[in-house]
Amino acid sequence: MVFAIVTIIVILGVATIGYFALNFYLTPAKIISVPNGTSVQSKTAILAGGCFWCVEADFEKLLGVLSVVSGYTGGSSPNPTYENYASQGHREATLITYDPTLVTYSSLVEWLVKHIDPTDTKGSFNDRGEEYAPAIYFADDIEQSSATKVIADINALGIYKKSVNILVLPRKEFYPAEDYHQDYYRKNALKYSYYRNASGRDHFVKEHWGEDANVVNYKPNLETMATSSDVKLNSAWSTYQKPSDEKLREILTPIQYKVTQEDGTEPPFNNEYDKETRAGIYVDTLSGEPLYSSKDKYDSGTGWPSFVRPIRSDAITLHEDRHFFTVRTEVRSRYADSHLGHVFDDGPTDRGGLRYCMNSAALRFIPKEVMESQGYKDYMNQI
Repeated sequence: MVFAIVTIIVILGVATIGYFALNFYLTPAKIISVPNGTSVQSKTAILAGGCFWCVEADFEKLLGVLSVVSGYTGGSSPNPTYENYASQGHREATLITYDPTLVTYSSLVEWLVKHIDPTDTKGSFNDRGEEYAPAIYFADDIEQSSATKVIADINALGIYKKSVNILVLPRKEFYPAEDYHQDYYRKNALKYSYYRNASGRDHFVKEHWGEDANVVNYKPNLETMATSSDVKLNSAWSTYQKPSDEKLREILTPIQYKVTQEDGTEPPFNNEYDKETRAGIYVDTLSGEPLYSSKDKYDSGTGWPSFVRPIRSDAITLHEDRHFFTVRTEVRSRYADSHLGHVFDDGPTDRGGLRYCMNSAALRFIPKEVMESQGYKDYMNQI
């Protein structure tokens, strides 16, 4: 009996390892920092606005932002931790990777100013101390002058009773915070929501900016953008509100819920879109926001639908994933925040080298012939 039980356990263990090996062990466990969907080089910015949980959450909503990492900067000692960063002169800050064809450095500064109290030099809302005070870290003279101009422009509007008084400082080494701080607002939604509401941050932003808080004015030159209608295309889904968990369980199948809400993985080779070859687009199964084009789909042989790039560089967000004893890059939809899959660097080298390995359960396919009738007319030229 004991031998039989041990045998069963071994068999199950081998099967489980074999299943995950398809994606986790037979492919490089390397973090992909940004999508390779455009020919324009991504850029980074370091901005501080108090609690980095809140700043990260705010910037991930901005069109053109590709990823946001919470961390520490500004101090003189290396490798700070949450326990000692303040005593070492560091601030809570965020490292923002962005597509300069969709959003400018000036707009990042504008977004920061609009989503914090930029007049408070002693902290940020309930969090007091220099480690929470806002700051803009510039990499060169152009970024420095851009930041100071945005501050001057906003001061000229007379929005605040006091002057905008954010420090503009030379950029220093950025140190990512501990794993549990990354995407805190997703991992601990209730605690984060309570903290954010109690801090008064949202009330302050709404009181001073209203709907203009989510409007940026320092736009890139349209001639350098992939398409001049990106902002228009994006706006259709920017107001999407995810249903309650109870409602989600009603409208999603068990596998859809497991994948999109619990970061699960569907079986390989036994899913709806692995072998789909028709022309069309793939959208988020919940929100309908466009994610991938059929022209970028290919058969990777892994058993899951694979793409070389998202339909637009801002269509998805990327997050570090340390589950299953390896480090991978998770892919989520921007507005529904659905778990979609992961991106690996073993894709076709002649098409950018990336493989966006998605779960069919997180997607809904819209055939080309019905795209216009279902509201996707503006995406016809991307099929």
